Amino acid sequence: MATLAQPAGPFALGTFSAPDGEPFPGLLAKGRVLDLSQVLVPAPSGIRGVLERWEETLPVLHTLANEEALDWRPLEGLRVHAPIEPRQVFQSGANYRQHVIDLEVAHRSPDDPRTVEEARAEIAEIMDRRAAEDLPYVFIGLPSAITGPYDDVVLPSWAEQPDWELELAAVIAKPAHRVSVAEALDHVAGYTIANDLTDRATVFRRDMKAIGTDWLRSKNAPGFTPLGPWIVPAESIADPGDLRVTLKLNGETMQDESTKDMIFGVARMVSYASMTARLLPGDLVLTGSPAGNGMHWGRLLRDGDVMEGSITGLGVQRTRCVAEEAAS
Repeated sequence: MATLAQPAGPFALGTFSAPDGEPFPGLLAKGRVLDLSQVLVPAPSGIRGVLERWEETLPVLHTLANEEALDWRPLEGLRVHAPIEPRQVFQSGANYRQHVIDLEVAHRSPDDPRTVEEARAEIAEIMDRRAAEDLPYVFIGLPSAITGPYDDVVLPSWAEQPDWELELAAVIAKPAHRVSVAEALDHVAGYTIANDLTDRATVFRRDMKAIGTDWLRSKNAPGFTPLGPWIVPAESIADPGDLRVTLKLNGETMQDESTKDMIFGVARMVSYASMTARLLPGDLVLTGSPAGNGMHWGRLLRDGDVMEGSITGLGVQRTRCVAEEAAS
């Protein structure tokens, strides 16, 4: 069952279904949903089909959102799925200044002669230099890890340290390959919320440390990327670099930071990923997670936990954690 929530702007896009029906691409406006496969020509089978014709379809969506004489369904009573099935997921790490500073200070050597204040100041200077001169850190996630914004998240029995990471996700419309930073946002259809869960115990290979990170195992279990609830068009978000990212665990705020703290903004991320890969309609570019992860608090996810993630104007996702043994 969906929770009634109007996103920023006149409308948003999502994937919905009746309790026993097939998922359909929907237009959400004024707390009601329109099946776009019934009104658009050619009929899209999913939201990706809408994004593939984004420039010509966007004005039509504005018109439809104000049409009363259509077969609108109340949002209440519909199931809300992940809004998009991407072909590619680009994820990023170490992209929030305060988060990186906290981690570096917490893990400095016991014989480090610097005070905490001196260490923070020095690391902050390095972060500022990195933002000006360095490159984002981007890696690949699996679409099969994506689940809906209200679905249960199964914690695998092998995951010793499952952690949350709420993130702003950019959704690609126009294909992007080797686009400049100035051009990058022209390729973004809109934004949604992603919780990029990570098992901290398997991030680094224990058998061969020289290999480094193991993102397949640590981040790509089924359901490890709750997504949505909606895609809000980019034109409805005044500044993606000034949104509040908040995650609550069982009602207690754990992450609460502005995207102003990002080292590399959305445009830098999209441009950087496009320099190697060809970004396709419906692809996701996740922009990293702010300070306040479970490792920081010394409190990781366990059976029965409820995560509530919100980003300004993008709605709220609520997911319950279920241990694999309890889910089977």
